[in-house]
Amino acid sequence: MTSPASRRSYGVKGAPYAFLLPATILFALFFALPIGYAVWLSFRKVHVSGLGLGAGARSEVWAGLENYKDALTDNEFYDGALRVLGYGCIVVPVMLGLALLFALMLDSERVRLAPFTRLAIFLPYAIPGVVAALLWGFLYLPDVSPFYYVLAKLHLPQPNLLDGGPLYLALSNIAVWGGTGFNMIVIYTSLRAIPAEVYEAAKLDGATPLQTALKIKIPMVAPSLVLTFFFSIIATLQVFNEPMTIKPFTNSVNLSWSPLMKVYQDAFRRGDIYSAAAEATLIAIATLALSFGFLRAANRRNKQEAAQ
Repeated sequence: MTSPASRRSYGVKGAPYAFLLPATILFALFFALPIGYAVWLSFRKVHVSGLGLGAGARSEVWAGLENYKDALTDNEFYDGALRVLGYGCIVVPVMLGLALLFALMLDSERVRLAPFTRLAIFLPYAIPGVVAALLWGFLYLPDVSPFYYVLAKLHLPQPNLLDGGPLYLALSNIAVWGGTGFNMIVIYTSLRAIPAEVYEAAKLDGATPLQTALKIKIPMVAPSLVLTFFFSIIATLQVFNEPMTIKPFTNSVNLSWSPLMKVYQDAFRRGDIYSAAAEATLIAIATLALSFGFLRAANRRNKQEAAQ
């Protein structure tokens, strides 16, 4: 028979697992289980017997890697990946550059109305992505946009932002407008955690504010920059809201503009959930590979700098 002291010791040791249990159950039910089911579906397909009529004419069978082969040789999926690559080359550097710039400006001693400015920069992130895309979509339409009205009154050129190359800039602007505030808060929080003694030592050495920012602040917030870059890569590979919401405004955005839109089209418009599951799995693998590769490169560089 166990003593009261033993039962108390067992209860103390088991307390962390009891706190983790609800989150573990939710993670398994709403994250791990759907992912596992999608992977399982990606290896299946529908086999049609005869004319496909009657009970048992359509059955689910093992497909092996057939769905993955079809996805990797699908021109629509490949073209969507290239479009997202071009989109990401615009969004990620511009968004992180602006976030770093705003964070450095807010951390400056000369800044005024810092709380209001922080809120103003962060506020677009609080707006749902679909609402933001709709808002900018109407601003891009020449017939209803106040910007085009002003350009017409000033007899200035009125570019079509929803066609051709400018479409990438229009979609990137939505993502940059909505995501800069979040990344700025992450970087700004890291800046505020730098000890004041570091800045005092820099002043004593005669460092200017620009030198302090370039040689002290930016290197010390490098982990935050890595984190924000990591999040930005994931969000770019999974872009869906912006092009899907802008699609009714222009014919330049098709149903497979991005890989995730191709997944949506195959699953809910064509009814081919097996091909969609394979495409979604490929997107997840690409996201994991790029993220893991970037984090590994960043950790290797940090170890080299620490060794020096």
